[in-house]
Amino acid sequence: MIIWLNGAFGAGKTQTAHELHNRLPGSFLYDPENVGYFLRKNIPDSMRSGDFQNLSAWRECNLSILRMLDAHHKGPIIVPMTLVVPSYFDEIVGELRRVGVDVQHFALCASKEVILKRLRKRGDGAQSWPALQADRCVEALLSPVFKHHILTDTLTISETAERIAAMAGLELIPDNRGKVRKAVDRIRTQVKHIRWF
Repeated sequence: MIIWLNGAFGAGKTQTAHELHNRLPGSFLYDPENVGYFLRKNIPDSMRSGDFQNLSAWRECNLSILRMLDAHHKGPIIVPMTLVVPSYFDEIVGELRRVGVDVQHFALCASKEVILKRLRKRGDGAQSWPALQADRCVEALLSPVFKHHILTDTLTISETAERIAAMAGLELIPDNRGKVRKAVDRIRTQVKHIRWF
């Protein structure tokens, strides 16, 4: 099973993915962005676009890797990735489903105000690339194409993960971490995902 966590930048995908990964024994966390960073470093400047998702190679590579992971990995595969262009979504998620892969898709939705607040908290200002994508992402994700929708404005990371697991028919192990340990783990996850290039 692939659990695809979609949502605007700042919706909580990365933190929720790590929460699920920590509480789903045997799960694997796959980040499609890494293919984009690889492509950016390995193609001429003239071929680069503002968004690496516009490169057909990004979509083709991720589709191929996810098919391979699904065929050879026994546990759930967790994929946190913003994907709001319906045709791109169909090229990856739609094609996976057409070849028989069980893809459980969840759009983590939040109001623009909450998204911008979360982005500021992680150091992304109002003119940062993630913040400038907020309107486009929030609007696109309302489409039925991107069901199931989970409104995260008032949910904690743990509550969001638990709701996703229940909807996907998966049982999470108990989270016995205290508040301090949870906070430290979330800060580590946030720092680990800062892009320095």
